[in-house]
Formats: sequence, C-alpha cells, structure tokens
Amino acid sequence: MRWRIVLVVLLLVLVPGFSGAAVRTAAPSGGGGSGPDPYWKLDGNGGTNALRYDVRVGYDFSRARLSGRTIVTMRATKDLYSLNLDLLLPVSGVTVDGRKARFGKPNNHELYIRPARAIRKGAIFKVAVAYGGYPGRYRYAGERNWLADSGEVVAMNEPHMAPWWFPSNDHPSDKAVFDIRVTTPRGKRVVSNGSYVGRTVRGTKATTHWRMSDPMATYLAFFAAGRFQVETGRSAAGIRYVNAVSARLPKAERTRAMAALRRTGAITDWLQSWVGKYPFTSTGGLVTSLGVGFALENQTRPTYGSWVYPGVIVHEIAHQWFGDSVSVQRWRDIWINEGFATFSEVAYDAAHGGPSVKTWLDRAWDEECGERGSFWAINLSNPGAANIFDSAVYDRGAMVLAALQSRIGATAMRDLLRTWVASHHDGNATVAQFEALASARTGQDLRGFFQAWLRSGAAPAATPANGLTHACP
Repeated sequence: MRWRIVLVVLLLVLVPGFSGAAVRTAAPSGGGGSGPDPYWKLDGNGGTNALRYDVRVGYDFSRARLSGRTIVTMRATKDLYSLNLDLLLPVSGVTVDGRKARFGKPNNHELYIRPARAIRKGAIFKVAVAYGGYPGRYRYAGERNWLADSGEVVAMNEPHMAPWWFPSNDHPSDKAVFDIRVTTPRGKRVVSNGSYVGRTVRGTKATTHWRMSDPMATYLAFFAAGRFQVETGRSAAGIRYVNAVSARLPKAERTRAMAALRRTGAITDWLQSWVGKYPFTSTGGLVTSLGVGFALENQTRPTYGSWVYPGVIVHEIAHQWFGDSVSVQRWRDIWINEGFATFSEVAYDAAHGGPSVKTWLDRAWDEECGERGSFWAINLSNPGAANIFDSAVYDRGAMVLAALQSRIGATAMRDLLRTWVASHHDGNATVAQFEALASARTGQDLRGFFQAWLRSGAAPAATPANGLTHACP
C-alpha cells in the first residue's frame, strides 16, 4: 500500500443472536474468536487453518447490496466443538461438511459456528456460509472500507477488507488459494485476482470466475465491477498481464491511465531480473473512477486511482514479492512490506537514469536527519497499530535498506533480497528473520546497524557502520 473478544459460552447460558433454538453448551473447546495479532485481536481465529476459499457473491448496484455463499475448506489445528470466522454481514445459514450448523453473531465482527459433530485435530472440513447485506453500512476497527457508487464497486483496503464481502480467517498469517465468482448485471465487467477462468451469462446477469492458485492473504483478495476498458497480453519475459481502466473516466484521463498501466509488464520484468522470479502467474493493474487516495497491492492486480503514475506502479508491483508472496507474520512486521517496496522504487529509478541508491540516501539523510517527532521515534520493528502506514515506515524504511546496501555493497544486497524472497515464497516472515538472514548471508554482525536504524528512537550516528558517509548538515 502506498501512502478481541474471546467468545465464552458457559454451561446453561443462552448464547445471544443464534439461529433457531437457543444453544445451551458447556464451556467451549473450540477455535474461539481471538486471533494471533495484538494489534487487532479479533483478526483471524484460533483452531483452524484455511486452505481454500470458494467465494461466490452477487452485487446489486441499485440497492448497494451484496449477497453471497462462500465455502471455506479448513484444517482443524486442534479438536473443535466450535469455530469462528470473521464477517460483518448478516448470515442466513451455515453448514459444516453438508450438515446444518448452529451459528450466531456474538459481536459485529465474529461469526460463531457450532457444528453438528465435533471435528478432530488434523481433519479437513468445509464450512459453507450464506449471507447478505449492505457492506457500506458497516465499520470495523474504525474503518469504513466499502468503496462503491451506483455504477462501480472495488473491494480494496488494508489492513482489513475481507469481512465486508466474505467470511474468513482474516489475518495475513493464514493464507489460502481462492476461487472468486462475482455475479452482476451482464453489462458490467468484473476483474479480480489471478487468472481469468470464464464468464457465464444467464438472462440479464453474468457470473465471472477468477482463480488465485497461489496462497493469498485475505486482505489482498479483491474484485472490481463496472464498465472497464480491458487490455491483456504478455510482457517481454512472457508474464501474462490484465490491465483495466474505468470507462467512466474522461477520455483523456482514461488514455493517460492506460498508458501508465502499460508499463506494468516491463516493470514486472525488471523487478524479476533484480529480485528473482516473479512469484505468480499473472500481473497487471486496475484504475478505478471512484475517489480513492491510495493504491493497493492486491495479489497479481494492484488497484489505483486515476492519478496513477509509474513510481506507484513500481511500488505496488514490488509488493508482489514484498508483502504478497512474502507476507507479514504479524502486522508489527509491516516494514518488510512497505520499506522494501519503497526501496524498490529507489533501485528501479537508479537503474533507469535516476539518482544512484547512494545519492538518494545522501539526499534523504540531509533532508530527514534533523527531523523530530515520529520519523525517528517510531520503532520500525513494532510501530504500533496506529502507525503501520506512517511515512517513517515507508521512507525511513527505504533508507534502512539503502544504508544497508551502502555498508554491504550492491551485489551482496541483491543476493540478500533474492535469498529472502526465495526462502519465504508463498509464506510469512518477520523483521527478526530478515535481520538474522542479513547477518548470516553477509557474515557481518549487523545487530548494531539494525538497532540504530530500526529501534533506537533517534537518527542513527553518521558512521560507515551505519551506511552513512557524512554528518547531518
């Protein structure tokens, strides 16, 4: 991106909000609604690991209403008598392995499910949820994330988006593969993640099917529906691309936006030559006419506003490696997403006639070394929930990597980044793991370097050990 409750059901206590007869149950031995992340404790759920999402939704533009049926294939990581999923919309029915299950909404964000039969640890099972409602009416964690008007909709946001349109274990540490089918009026086009599978027209409606065959974090799943100009093809390196621009934009704006998106293939190719094999089967991007002030790295197909420009495309395509293929283990690790994508912009510019990485670092140091406030105070290895998109995470984050390159050399830096993405392909990683890999790969003790740049709370000392060549002006 550029720019908690634990459910407790006591013996003989009625569970509020349940379908059908009220449930009386002993204290649960189940998944629970508390997830793995202290930043947002309701994100994700215990006891289960999602393997596949089969998301089928329909969107009614005239009513701004979404309805759907999603089947989640999961593995139990413990014996389960109950489980939770994250979903804001009202639910009309749930089955587990084809049997009706009791369910309820103990709070706005959590869907509690009580299967007809207990699920044993290690078992693979399927949860089908039928639901529907008005996503624009809901908020979570202070966010109102539904982006739509009467003619176009784009499901895009970070760190949360999934609960507005499908049930999930909504945390980056639980990645899964996806099939996404979206039904709209037949005059609309639908763009989503991964590979286009097909489109079926029935009367006035059309259902479009996309498939993401590599594991994906839930916030990176997206769809856009509206009138789009779409271009497809292959990059020089043979990577398929799908580019789409809203046809509602004025012609000149639409032409400029598509021209910018046409650079995506070449940018993907260059990043692949620098950091290693592109991790997915397709690339591209989508420009919406809706008023959005940020871009987002949806897996394989980032989304942009009409202001799209080459630098932001480099940033979002770099995220395909740094953030999408290698995802954060916890949101505190956001630096390995945003700092790395911002550094990729610097490296790309340096390779295409712009300032060298060292020149960029020197200029950034001169501009920022005397800064006060959050720029140096934020701990980049644990910035806090309110600061995950602070400019320090992006710009100081890029300075860390530029300074590391200044210390270890460009060849060693490239080797380090290529090893990083190859080691954690389709997985999750932490800041601490990157620090350890950097020391191991270079044979240098970099503990002092990372302490100074990430966690000291002040500008690092201007020393060669910190990758800096001159004192603050």
